[in-house]
Amino acid sequence: MSKQALLKPIQIGDMELKNRVIMAPMTRSRADNEYNAPTDLHAKYYRQRASAGLIISEGSQVSSQAVGYINTAGIYKPEQVEGWKKVTEAVHEEDGKIFVQLWHVGRISHPDFQDGEKPVAPSALNPNTQAYTPEGFKDTVEPRAMTTEEVKQTVQDFKRAAKNAVDAGFDGIEIHSSNGYLLHQFFNRTSNQRSDEYGGSIENRARILFEILNAVKVFFPENRIGVRLNPSLHGIFGMEADEETIPTFEYIVKKLNDYDLAYLHLSEPFNDVSDKDFLVSNIAEHFRPLYTGNLMINAGFDQESGNKVIEEGQADMVSYAKLFISNPDLPIRFEKNAELQDWDEDTFYVPGKEGYTDYPKLEDKK
Repeated sequence: MSKQALLKPIQIGDMELKNRVIMAPMTRSRADNEYNAPTDLHAKYYRQRASAGLIISEGSQVSSQAVGYINTAGIYKPEQVEGWKKVTEAVHEEDGKIFVQLWHVGRISHPDFQDGEKPVAPSALNPNTQAYTPEGFKDTVEPRAMTTEEVKQTVQDFKRAAKNAVDAGFDGIEIHSSNGYLLHQFFNRTSNQRSDEYGGSIENRARILFEILNAVKVFFPENRIGVRLNPSLHGIFGMEADEETIPTFEYIVKKLNDYDLAYLHLSEPFNDVSDKDFLVSNIAEHFRPLYTGNLMINAGFDQESGNKVIEEGQADMVSYAKLFISNPDLPIRFEKNAELQDWDEDTFYVPGKEGYTDYPKLEDKK
């Protein structure tokens, strides 16, 4: 067995992962069909990457209202469930494990995706960013504030998506509560100015996440559920942090200890926040003492820093994104200390196999 920390197995709930090199969720915009359903190409892409200890799928929207990017594969239509079955079967045939990331973009959408209607959000506050529409990038608009009943319906949309994930054969689910999307919009005071039970206090702003957890665990045990958070996100995806942001995430993380989750998935800052004294620059170091379960860390790690963060006890797993795009057999390359291939950003979000399933494995280069 390799001495690298990244390559040691780990137990999450009732499931053992063969290593701690996790494939992070990545939007790839390949579901270019009338149903926005995964295809045989998706199955090949995920099959190629099944050497990961765990694959977390691209964000999969839980309803038509949740859509905010072109050609993204949802999990609310029967055709989508059938498409995801091809993916899970392919991964399982390679002895891999795969969770689906359940996603609602909220205000990071556009009327082009909503039959001309405004996107929904906790409050009618424009994120002043851009949405990736069928006609290219367009400025976001002022969203429509959700009614209390609509918030509760969204919880049910996540619950239905969890049922669909069971039917599709996923090993578990990750709740996307990160990166400026709907749940994150509820957490922050700068995007949530509600006066009902989902606004005001920290407890109220975090409420939707715990209602979703309680709803989806009807179909997946808690130890097959992960949660994704990005506590220090600021100035990206329309999200602005303030003095109450980190205390809010501290509350959320501590409360997650009440659940026997598969893992908590945290992101290091996506940009330099060192000049913001109300934010945290080292997320793993700050939140590790607050969380008692398996901690997964993401953003900017390579082989050396990934091993180091586990060895130092600040995380249990590391998720990799772009490195997995261009290196489908990333754990094997780490094991052999092999050269890593560069990725092509021009092919991240376009249809077809180019830049998707045509990156060679080490064994293909012999």
